[in-house]
Amino acid sequence: MPGENLTREEARIRADLLTVDAYDIALDVRSAVGAQEGDGPRTFRSVTTIRFRCATEGADSFADLLAPSITSLTLNGRALDVAEVYDGSRIALTGLAAENTLTVDARCAYSKTGQGLHRFVDPEDGEVYLYTHFEPADSRRVFANFEQPDLKAPFTFAVTAPEGWTVLSNGDRDGESTPTEGGGTHTRFLPTKPISTYITAVVAGPYHYERDHYSRTLPDGSTLEIPLGALCRKGLARHFDADDIFTVTKQGLDFFHERFDFPYPFGKYDQAFVPEYNIGAMENPGCVTFREEYIFRGRVTQASYEARSNTLLHEMAHMWFGDLVTMEWWDDLWLKESFADFMGAYALVGATRFTDGWITFANRRKSWAYRADQLSSTHPVTADIRDLEDAKLNFDGITYAKGASVLKQLVAYVGEEAFLEGARRYFKRHAYGNTTLGDLLSVLHETSGRDMAAWSAAWLQTTGVNALTPQATYDAHGRITELAVLQEATDAHPTLRPHRVAVGLYRRADGALTRYARAEVDVAGPRTVVGELAGLERPDLILVNDEDLTYCKIRFDEGSLATLRGHLGELTDPMARALCWSALWNLTRDALMPARDFLALVESFAGTETDIGVLQMVQSWAGSALAHYTAPASREAAGRALAQGALRELRQAEPGSGHQLAWARFFAGAASAEADLQLLDGLLAGNAKIDGLDVDQELRWTFLAQLAAHGAADAERVDAELARDDTASGKRHQVRCLTARPSAEVKAAAWTSVVERDELSNALVEATIAGFGQSHQRALLAPFAPRYLAALERVWRERSIEIGMSIVTGLFPIQQGDQATLDAVEGWLTEHPDAAPALRRLVAEGRDDLARAVRAQSCDAA
Repeated sequence: MPGENLTREEARIRADLLTVDAYDIALDVRSAVGAQEGDGPRTFRSVTTIRFRCATEGADSFADLLAPSITSLTLNGRALDVAEVYDGSRIALTGLAAENTLTVDARCAYSKTGQGLHRFVDPEDGEVYLYTHFEPADSRRVFANFEQPDLKAPFTFAVTAPEGWTVLSNGDRDGESTPTEGGGTHTRFLPTKPISTYITAVVAGPYHYERDHYSRTLPDGSTLEIPLGALCRKGLARHFDADDIFTVTKQGLDFFHERFDFPYPFGKYDQAFVPEYNIGAMENPGCVTFREEYIFRGRVTQASYEARSNTLLHEMAHMWFGDLVTMEWWDDLWLKESFADFMGAYALVGATRFTDGWITFANRRKSWAYRADQLSSTHPVTADIRDLEDAKLNFDGITYAKGASVLKQLVAYVGEEAFLEGARRYFKRHAYGNTTLGDLLSVLHETSGRDMAAWSAAWLQTTGVNALTPQATYDAHGRITELAVLQEATDAHPTLRPHRVAVGLYRRADGALTRYARAEVDVAGPRTVVGELAGLERPDLILVNDEDLTYCKIRFDEGSLATLRGHLGELTDPMARALCWSALWNLTRDALMPARDFLALVESFAGTETDIGVLQMVQSWAGSALAHYTAPASREAAGRALAQGALRELRQAEPGSGHQLAWARFFAGAASAEADLQLLDGLLAGNAKIDGLDVDQELRWTFLAQLAAHGAADAERVDAELARDDTASGKRHQVRCLTARPSAEVKAAAWTSVVERDELSNALVEATIAGFGQSHQRALLAPFAPRYLAALERVWRERSIEIGMSIVTGLFPIQQGDQATLDAVEGWLTEHPDAAPALRRLVAEGRDDLARAVRAQSCDAA
């Protein structure tokens, strides 16, 4: 559809022309239940009335709608010919008046891709659940609108739904639900504040719903009352720990009210945990949606609770950064996502029990950013977003994690209070409006007096990650004569930036590696001397960017690297250990350290790691190092050693601890030898025991998946496990296990179900892809590499962007890890210069990862 991919220029023209005063939207979703009539998509009725003004009388514009059909169209009381003005994605509006009313009565389609109004049927009890997800531009799948963030308006929703359903939207209810003719109930909601189309929301179904309440006395003496709600599917209610969710919610509201001095502006605060969600969460004001995997069906480590709390606070920060004040266009997506990512960690540490949240940020979030910033698709934090397809792909590690890392550097640069005062002025000055980069820099310049233009040019408008390396010289007595920090950039991204860093000096004593000196310095240019540290005793370890103040890759001098090889586990400070693990991983990814050296460090020191989040991240890196960066000739032996080390740590871990659970999961993922698989089999059957290890249903699926992938569990056994766990979660696990089996027929059937047909929901596509791509099944997967390249353009053309992205990224032949596959992918990129830019970007990112794997394997072989 030519008009489906809205461009920035089209949006600018329309925003200059139109001002939207109000939306009134009536949805009838009773068709979500019962048998479907006809062969087409299952649809619902959507009636939208938009009141808007036009700056130039007689001008033409368009409204957006993606729907199977329109029943009637009326503009200013005049019926429009649907066939003449609607092309499947746009409604042509000609001869506009100064004040206009557009009414669109349409049949819109329920979704199975997680876009628009998603319909889910719970296999456990047959109940139907609905929820919306619109970012960046899918509200037009549910109601007619002007789909761009800078045409804000109040929205009034009314929903007719089956009787007994819970129905929620952004606003509070306008009275009680009432019975309606033909069965069901009608619920009308109060108008919202002016918000963008992409953050409107409807959630409807027989959800389990729990309530709480938040109250706060404001500085003017008034009381702010916020009704709180939390909901999930009925089938998950027995696992739902709503009390913990409400605790973190209240802690976050207190924290943000104290820092922002702007009361939460959207009335109630519902949080819905919904099935088959494509992303982690979405900040719809008053009706936040989360993936239901944040409701834990089995034992998880504290890192999982920390991650959930971080997400809760990330979305809450959006109520101010994104919902109250919104970017004009997706170029400034970072104005909400970078801030929410930073504020999520900031509030996590400042308001909740997870006081080590900055360690997780340094170890996990920054790892995402470093990877994204070294891809050929890297872009400035303030990106050049030409159209909606660009926007969809820019929800990435740059916009989120690098942007948040840059903001952490900004706080160090301007000072915490100046930063927060800038935020307060920003909210008050631009409430319910739209902004660009300049609006934010303006208030920060006011509050800090710093040159924000220079800072922005260096950090927000350039690409690439710098590497900082210590360089020290010593006198005959072993004292530092000079310590400098060397800054490097790549040829492709040559910018050297100003960094505020702490440099820490560590030495060994009594089996501990501790810091004895620290200095903060502004690094600028290729070499910066840290004069404050001259004359001190020679350290065993120099840690540049101690405490993780800036965004950079850390390198080590030879002495420091030798210390880490022998004594990494002796570092007493958990943040310092996390930074060293991250730096060592970057050395491995950059082919500066052999993968087997990294695996040796994991085998030697991961067992002593006290921070469970860091441990799980290190385990994940070890799995990647084995699968992608280890030389093929060494891979089998390295894998056996890794599994043996994991089993040793599993047996030595404290019974019932989070560390024991983490090692159990890691061992399951590494197991390949017959004895290891027999142990997994015995743990499933109850014939083997590890003291304190509770093999609950989620862990059973973890063990069974590895058995299936190695041919030690057949379809009958997988189906029997589903009979134990006949739930939506169980179904996804079953699909993943079945697809993981080492059979050419199995792989061909999985390929057909995902690539050749369009029948699976987004969640089952994800599960099928996860099972398909087993790294130890390279020979079995090799025939699919050319089929992948041949199918790319057709898949991108025929499937929704959400499913298309899943297929293009999930089925990329990264498992092959060889030069021949790299050459084939390079050939495709050369031969398809006119392929959709978003598609080319995804393929190029896969190419970059594959090229990195080839280089790392060469380093490991040498």
